[in-house]
Amino acid sequence: MELRHLRYFVAVVEEGSFNRAATLRLHTAQPSLSRQIGDLEDELGVQLLKRSSQGLEPTAAGRAFLAHARLILAQVDAASEAAKRAGKENQASLAGGFLTGYEIDWLPKVLEILRGKLHETDLIVSSKSTPTLIKSLINGEVDLAFLRPDPQVAELSFKTLMTEPIMAVLPAGHELASHQFIDPADLVGQPFIRLSKGHAPAVRSSVDGYLERVGVRTEPAPEADNLSMVISLVLSARAITLQPAYAKMLPPSLVCIPLRGEPPTVQLAVAMNKSRPHGLAELVFSTLDGQSAH
Repeated sequence: MELRHLRYFVAVVEEGSFNRAATLRLHTAQPSLSRQIGDLEDELGVQLLKRSSQGLEPTAAGRAFLAHARLILAQVDAASEAAKRAGKENQASLAGGFLTGYEIDWLPKVLEILRGKLHETDLIVSSKSTPTLIKSLINGEVDLAFLRPDPQVAELSFKTLMTEPIMAVLPAGHELASHQFIDPADLVGQPFIRLSKGHAPAVRSSVDGYLERVGVRTEPAPEADNLSMVISLVLSARAITLQPAYAKMLPPSLVCIPLRGEPPTVQLAVAMNKSRPHGLAELVFSTLDGQSAH
C-alpha cells in the first residue's frame, strides 16, 4: 500500500464518483483510478466502496478506513510542510488557510498587505473546511486562517470580517429558478441538500435554526461533505440547498436566489493561534480589521 492509494481513495469518497475524482482532483484516467482502488481493496481483503442512487459511497469498512486514511494524509502533509519550513531558516514564511471558495476574495487582500515582503516570504496557501482549519491553527500547520468563527475554541483569536446572508441555491431549470425571492413555503416538499455538521457546523446550525424558525420541514435527502458534492446532489436530484452568499460564484447550471424576509446568516473571520506569535500573520490580522471583501 502506498500513499497514492490513500489519496485516491479519499478523493473518490469526497467526490462520490470515479470520474469526478479522476478529472477534477487527481488528473488521471478513470480506468487507472478504478484499478488502483481495486488493488487497494484486494490488498485489504474488504470492499471499500459501494454504488447507490447517489453515486459511490463507502461501505462500513470504507468509512473506518477513510478516517485513518485522512489522518495519515494530514500527518504526512504536516511533516512535509514542517520540513520545507525548516529547510528555509533564513526566509520568512506564512502559511495561510482559506475556507474553500473564499481565497478568491481574501488572498488578494493578503498579498496587498504583504506587498514589498513577498520577495523574501515563503507564502503557503491551502483551502480547507473550517473544522480542518481550526485543527491546523492549533497544531501550528497554519499561521493564519479565514474561516467561520468558533468562540468555544479558546486557543484561537477570531476577528469577524463580514456577515453573509444565506441564500437558496437550485438548478437553473428548476420551477422556482425564475423567482426573485424564495419564500419559506416554497421549500416545503422540495428535496433539500444539507452540508454535514462535521464539514460546515456554522452553516448547518444557521440553516437548521432558520428552518425551525419559519416552521418548514424539508423532504429527507442525503447530506454532503463538501461544496462539490452539494452541487452534484442538487443537480442530480433537482433539489434545493441553502448556502452562504459566496455560492453566487457557482456554475451557470445553478442559480442563487435571496430568501424573502430575514435570512439566516453566517460570519467569516480571520483567526490566529494565541500561543504561536507570528509577525506576518499578526500584520495581516491587524490590518484586516474592519475590512470586508467587495
